[in-house]
Amino acid sequence: MKAINDFIASLLPYTEWPMFLLLIGGGIFLVIYSKFLPYRFFGHAIAITAGKYDDKNAEGDVSSFQALSAAVAATVGLGNISGVAIAIHDGGPGVVFWIWMTAIIGMCIKFYSCSLAIMFRTTDKDGKLQGGPMFYITKGLGPKAKPLAIFFAVCGLFGFLGVFTANQFTETFMSVVEPSRTLFEMSEMNWKWTVGIVLAIITSFVIFGGLNKIAKVASALVPFMVGVYLVAVVIVMVLNSSQILPSLMMIITEAWNFKTVVTGGFWGLVIIGIRRAMFSNEAGLGSAPMYHGQSKTDNPIKEGLVAMLGPFIDTILVCSFTAIVIILSGAYLEDSSGIVMTLSAFETTLFGWGDDLLMIIVTAFALSTLFTYSYYGVKCLSFLTTPKIGKFYNWYFVIMIVFAAVASLELVKNLIDLSYALMVIPNMIAVLLLAPKVNVAANEYFSKLKDGRT
Repeated sequence: MKAINDFIASLLPYTEWPMFLLLIGGGIFLVIYSKFLPYRFFGHAIAITAGKYDDKNAEGDVSSFQALSAAVAATVGLGNISGVAIAIHDGGPGVVFWIWMTAIIGMCIKFYSCSLAIMFRTTDKDGKLQGGPMFYITKGLGPKAKPLAIFFAVCGLFGFLGVFTANQFTETFMSVVEPSRTLFEMSEMNWKWTVGIVLAIITSFVIFGGLNKIAKVASALVPFMVGVYLVAVVIVMVLNSSQILPSLMMIITEAWNFKTVVTGGFWGLVIIGIRRAMFSNEAGLGSAPMYHGQSKTDNPIKEGLVAMLGPFIDTILVCSFTAIVIILSGAYLEDSSGIVMTLSAFETTLFGWGDDLLMIIVTAFALSTLFTYSYYGVKCLSFLTTPKIGKFYNWYFVIMIVFAAVASLELVKNLIDLSYALMVIPNMIAVLLLAPKVNVAANEYFSKLKDGRT
């Protein structure tokens, strides 16, 4: 494992500039090119999600709300609870500011990419509707761009593994339950193997049931678990209200700390922010378009507007609340990283039982993320082979859950960071080249909306 980690870590620096230029540079271009459209129609996006503009005769497998819930289930998860803690551990409180900036730009990227997912969706060899980067690359850019789509799908075979989630769930279980002391005396490594195997079995029951089962489970779990988590965070913030403003001030002042202790200085701080934001909301990554490509909708722009709510929910709201709790509790000064830091923050601020509550929330987050991520990987393998062979990805996915339970946080984090950075390259190239088509469709949609024809 150490050899694998060292190899992956040596490749990561080479992905920083392409990721920065395409995600931030490309994202800023889209914000200006759209004339701030996603932000101006934020209220309209909420109305679409609520089902006000649903067309019952539209093609697709799931409702816009279910697609958003499934995509948010894959993004509002341990990336928001432990990913923020990792970011603060690696870069200090100032890194949160760069997470915000990336998320605001990410809303626009998601609007374009998920509009494209509907615009260029197609049917696979089984006659089922499919949407996502592989399809808008090949259909939108033409057959010559197929190598880009293949590159994306190959990277997705690694990027869409549930390794980070399985790893952080195991850490939470070991830290809160202390199974050797409270359940059964066994070595720590044996307990990790046990947790990994149990988690893999539970995940198997859902992921072998297909998309509709995933969408139903996700749309039931997501609103509830996000609600419980936000209530817990709000209680912490009310009890420590005098610390909220100083915490926010620390985030903003530390964001511009050019003498930062982060490896790579200020540039390192920005890169950590971008990586963790991308890990949190997946804007630019190309995963959400795979879910939104299945939506029952008659219009790509409507779906793009629904999708852009994702980064707002999981990063601007959930990540910010997590960061404030970690900072005001003082947990960020400890040497722990990942979920252990967040657990410490909740235990300190919620009368000693906050870590138990977080354990319950993390369980729900972890399961919903594992249920949804497997679907992305199946789509990648199906694109590279056939839908029949694509289903075998689930077996590989389940085996890797067990591997992740015993792996180090560093290895899991580096594997995801490398896969994500590589996936951004083909996806953002396609989104930028196809953006004019989205603008044409948007002008048409909003003129119809103005005339009351939609």
